[in-house]
Amino acid sequence: MNDERPDGTYRGWADRLAEILADGSPDFAYANLAIRGKMLTEIMTEQLPVALETKPDLVTVCAGGNDIIVPGVDVDAKAAEFEAGVAALRAEGIEVLIFTGPDTKSMSVINMLRGRVAIYNAHLRAIADRHDAKIVDLWSMDTLHDIRAWSDDRLHFTAEAHRRIALRTAEVLGVPTSDDSREPWPEADGHPNWLTLRRSDLEWTRTHLLPWIRRQLRGESLGDGITPKRPRLTPLREAAGSAQLCQQVSTTPAGTTVTATSTVSANAAVSTAVSTVSANTATSASTASFTRVEPSDN
Repeated sequence: MNDERPDGTYRGWADRLAEILADGSPDFAYANLAIRGKMLTEIMTEQLPVALETKPDLVTVCAGGNDIIVPGVDVDAKAAEFEAGVAALRAEGIEVLIFTGPDTKSMSVINMLRGRVAIYNAHLRAIADRHDAKIVDLWSMDTLHDIRAWSDDRLHFTAEAHRRIALRTAEVLGVPTSDDSREPWPEADGHPNWLTLRRSDLEWTRTHLLPWIRRQLRGESLGDGITPKRPRLTPLREAAGSAQLCQQVSTTPAGTTVTATSTVSANAAVSTAVSTVSANTATSASTASFTRVEPSDN
């Protein structure tokens, strides 16, 4: 969400991570099962089986954000549901990388969720420890504490934040990049006053909060009728066709919007390692798969 290419399609951290992982590996495949608005139970019943069937080397899971913003949610129960999914993946010998929720302190109104997010994060860290999973701690990423990392809806990240999350994820995976996710933001021009902030709160309530409440009451979701953009593990170039999907994200200057370019070809005479990535941040849910293909010894 809120990381659009010039043609209006969404990019996001998973696509950006795929672009990094594909660098230097021409036979690289990727899938993304992202559907905005998915709840944790839907992710575990609809997306997890696909990941298990694919039998990848790696699955990244960033899920539960849509659940913990709902009033009255049992955070402990959601964490247990999350752990069951991680356990299923690890039982198949699949490496897992998970994401904590970000710190919402800098976001007016949304900062009321900070306690729930912190409790959920504590569970996630314990889950990662129990199941020997890698973890990307979005809460501790200082660059995400800047308001410029957040979109107008106060739930999704901006394009620049997606870029930094992809870089940080690559770092956790041990993949080198030329850019640093910790690079400070440019100096801001002044600070909004109290009246400007309150007007912003009112506009956010009208534009985002009230429609969300109405959807909750009706049992609707922004993801209704939407299908995954990459439902199967396929070469990275395939989804973009002649538009060319991937450009090495680590060389993209901060704040710059680019389309992705890459050359990917199939080669039967190779040994294959498959990687699946699953993501669900705030009110969007996604699963993405990556395949890195290395030359065989024959």
